Amino acid sequence: MQALLLFGVAGFLAQLVSGTLGMGYGMTSTTVLIAVGTAPAIASASAHFAQVGTSLASGVSHWKFRNIDWRTVGILAVPGAIGAVIGAFALVAMSTDVASAWISTFLFLLGLYVLIRFAFLKVGKLITEKRPGAKFLAPLGLVAGFVDASGGGGWGPVATTTLLSSGRLEPRKVVGSVSASEFAVTVAACIAFIIALKHEGMDWLVVLGLLIGGVIAAPIGAWLAHHMPPRVLGTAAGGMIILANAWMLLSNLGLPRPAIVVCYAGLAVFIVVALVTSIRSMREEKRINALAGEDTPDADADAELRKDRATELS
Repeated sequence: MQALLLFGVAGFLAQLVSGTLGMGYGMTSTTVLIAVGTAPAIASASAHFAQVGTSLASGVSHWKFRNIDWRTVGILAVPGAIGAVIGAFALVAMSTDVASAWISTFLFLLGLYVLIRFAFLKVGKLITEKRPGAKFLAPLGLVAGFVDASGGGGWGPVATTTLLSSGRLEPRKVVGSVSASEFAVTVAACIAFIIALKHEGMDWLVVLGLLIGGVIAAPIGAWLAHHMPPRVLGTAAGGMIILANAWMLLSNLGLPRPAIVVCYAGLAVFIVVALVTSIRSMREEKRINALAGEDTPDADADAELRKDRATELS
């Protein structure tokens, strides 16, 4: 019972982060499992089995809050599932240490770009009019699916980060669309793990704990994703990506531990400054828009919500 509660709390926190920022469930839960001595392949498989339920609950929650662009989901999900199958077999068959080093570097730089984009650039440059197409989404889904299954998590960090950095969808719809398409990716990864592992070493109590905690947190994360302003949501997502990958990146550079701690602390301070800046910018933009008689980002979101509901009723 104690183990069930422990992994339930881990699943709740992982899904709360994932549902709000569109990333983090796989990485967080897999990290916890490896920390308690679980083999990497078993840890990734366990996280994915639990994620079948949490991703479904998260997708439904985001749908209720109108956070999903279904065209993006349709294009992203199929290549993502294919990539997940390939990644699951690759993880079981070989070590991914070298790949993890390259991926952590890529995600760190991309996370830094997202944080700077949403914290420091003008609001008019955050979102473009051009929506993402198949030439952009299909390769993204394939790579993100492979990284997710082979690295024990990564669908959100790769897919959400890249979509955020492209500026082609507003942050809440990036989070919702990536979360909704994750269900297909997770199911595909689980099927591949079943074939490759043949249930060897699986602890289903761990899976159950992660699942229960994640399902409870899913609607809370979706609500936060809908109501958080784009600037704050984008900055928080970028900061999370940086912190999740910085330690491995600094370790791969061969720095001594004290230097790594100092660098990591410096990054944490920088992220806090970026968050404060994004909040100040958001408030200033709301003030300027109010004086100019223009709609605020929150008003735009409410108007879009009313439009979506009217479309469903018609």
